[in-house]
Amino acid sequence: MTGPGNGERAETGTPLLEVSDLVVHHGQLRALDGISLRVFPGEVYAIIGANGAGKSTLLRTIAGLHHPTAGSVRFDGKDVTGLRPERRARQGILMVPEGRRLFGSLSVHENLQVGAAYARPGPWTIGRVYEMFGWMRERRNQLTAQLSGGEQQTVAIGRALVANPRMLLLDELSLGLAPVVVQRVYGMLPEILATGLTVLLVEQDVSQALRVASHIQCLLEGRTTLEGRPADVTADQVEAAYFGLASAASSGQAGEGSEP
Repeated sequence: MTGPGNGERAETGTPLLEVSDLVVHHGQLRALDGISLRVFPGEVYAIIGANGAGKSTLLRTIAGLHHPTAGSVRFDGKDVTGLRPERRARQGILMVPEGRRLFGSLSVHENLQVGAAYARPGPWTIGRVYEMFGWMRERRNQLTAQLSGGEQQTVAIGRALVANPRMLLLDELSLGLAPVVVQRVYGMLPEILATGLTVLLVEQDVSQALRVASHIQCLLEGRTTLEGRPADVTADQVEAAYFGLASAASSGQAGEGSEP
């Protein structure tokens, strides 16, 4: 399967997102330790790693839900480190959180209206979401609590899209979904990217991430253990970086700006 984003990386111009030396604590625990990354317009950038690696913390910090102890987050060349989540949303950073986090007592349509409250000018409307997800219009008055996991995931994506983000943060898109549903959800990425969106996703399913991403970065205990294009990393390097095997040190990093 050829993914929508795993072509050559366009490293020219200004990165849309630039994270520099990010440190985040949860109480006394250092959840992120000096994380840096650059995401360019039109990319699908994947953060991989096991449970507890710091992936979701990174995404939530970029979205403004966690405050870093040190480091910075720049979006479209501007420092947004101190901005509240709603301010970042209005600048174009939208997140589909782990577990969907829909309002179960609201209908499909009402959940989409929540996303539209932060809408920027752009191509995505509730009507276009209904066109993309054919089943949704007919069931727009159904409570989201009554939907399947895959249906809830598509509503959560639709809720983010109607805000017309420039960057879509996807946290554990495949979590709890059957493989056939995962393929269906990821199959939507080409159409989403065609509207000019950039995607930063967190994914435990390494094979899925490698299929769709133009660039990957592996975290382990809050630190970067591997970074590069999927075409430039070996299965042994990915395994070593993911599990923290001793061979990770000898495998080296696959991309520019890699950490030792």
